[in-house]
Amino acid sequence: MSGVYLGMPPFPEAARTATKDERLRANLTRATHTIRDKRAKAVSEIEDWAELREAGKAIKDHTLRHLDEYLLQLEAKVTEAGGQVHWARDAAEANRIVADLVKATGESEVVKVKSMATQEIGLNAALAAEGIAAYETDLAELIVQLGDDLPSHILVPAIHRNRTEIREIFRANMARYGRPAPEGLTDAPADLAEAARLHLREKFLRAKVAVSGANFMIAETGTLVVLESEGNGRMCLTLPETLISVVGIEKIIPSFRDLEVFLQLLPRSSTAERMNPYTTMWTGTAAGDGPRTFHLVLLDNGRTDTLADTVGRQALRCIRCSACLNVCPVYERAGGHAYGSAYPGPIGAILSPQLRGTASEIDASLPYASSLCGACFEACPVAIDIPEVLVHLRARVADTEPGHRAERAAMQAATYAMTHPAAYRAAETAAIKARRLLPTDRKLPLGPAKAWTETRDLPELPKQTFRQWWKETHR
Repeated sequence: MSGVYLGMPPFPEAARTATKDERLRANLTRATHTIRDKRAKAVSEIEDWAELREAGKAIKDHTLRHLDEYLLQLEAKVTEAGGQVHWARDAAEANRIVADLVKATGESEVVKVKSMATQEIGLNAALAAEGIAAYETDLAELIVQLGDDLPSHILVPAIHRNRTEIREIFRANMARYGRPAPEGLTDAPADLAEAARLHLREKFLRAKVAVSGANFMIAETGTLVVLESEGNGRMCLTLPETLISVVGIEKIIPSFRDLEVFLQLLPRSSTAERMNPYTTMWTGTAAGDGPRTFHLVLLDNGRTDTLADTVGRQALRCIRCSACLNVCPVYERAGGHAYGSAYPGPIGAILSPQLRGTASEIDASLPYASSLCGACFEACPVAIDIPEVLVHLRARVADTEPGHRAERAAMQAATYAMTHPAAYRAAETAAIKARRLLPTDRKLPLGPAKAWTETRDLPELPKQTFRQWWKETHR
């Protein structure tokens, strides 16, 4: 799988650096708390939110159990409506399909709707290697692209930037990609938005090919659905002659009736809006309306392997709302780049290691990028038990890694003591006698255990063992 941020260290190292960046932490704290508070208010307006949440979970679980049937139904309906369906086993195959489709049109540039799937497979870099320029049209994605940066949030990719930084990025780099920033550009939000609008308009009107993802695919009709807040998606999905959509196979739902549930869950959980501003739906192609050619690339890229895990598969319910990021104390302090993936935060900590495996240091470290406080589970609109999956993945990592030699020795000693009662009693007695040797600050001074006690106090040993107490009190 692609999508690994090359050169990134494991999460603990990346987070250690990120947490020292005061400006980053200030930007993240301000943004996440604002979104979090607005979301809480929007959700509180719905009396049956718990029932909606359970309905979303049930729909997703049902679909995942019958995924093969619904995918074949979707393929038939898209084809019947004039679209063409392509199946991609991994990132390399998906990138090759898209590049070939663009080259077949004779074009050398595409406009893009914000898409997590295309970030996951590294599509922009793959197209650039084929001589095709991909222009992001979402405002936050545009900021990231112009700044030669990486996204750090699912909903707000440039959440780590403040508006002064954004103004400087626009002034320095817009001209390299097209229309330059206006003279005297200020950092007022309205001025920045207008600069982006002017810059992108010429691309919308010129582009012959667009690339998108989709929030949902409806099996019974072959309809694709994109939710966005700026209108750039509407421009990309209607103006170009050719539309190519790259969508993960888990984004499918059975019917239009099911969509009703998610059109209530997603806007309130992501942007804290009662109703999504721009919801675009299309079914194949239609003469004189929208793109003349439509290609749907169905992406596996580790999803089938994830589906086989009865605990981990719940990550495939994710509707990419980012609610879990906005309540996560770890994400708030470390930021999105520390996760080394297109998917940051709690959902990234369980999704990336399943899609990519845990062979790399980055992915092996991600299940530990959490305090297991459970805030992410409470916020998730489709009730993904992220802490449960984190613990499950930690066990998987532990089973494949040898661990520190001191840790192995300690575990072997504990195993022997637990299976030999006489040895266990002797160990208890020795521990009680040695209690006076422990440091008064309950920190260990040397060895690997020193790091453990940097953030934890050693438990205070009692003056006697339970067996000794029982003897004295139950003569």
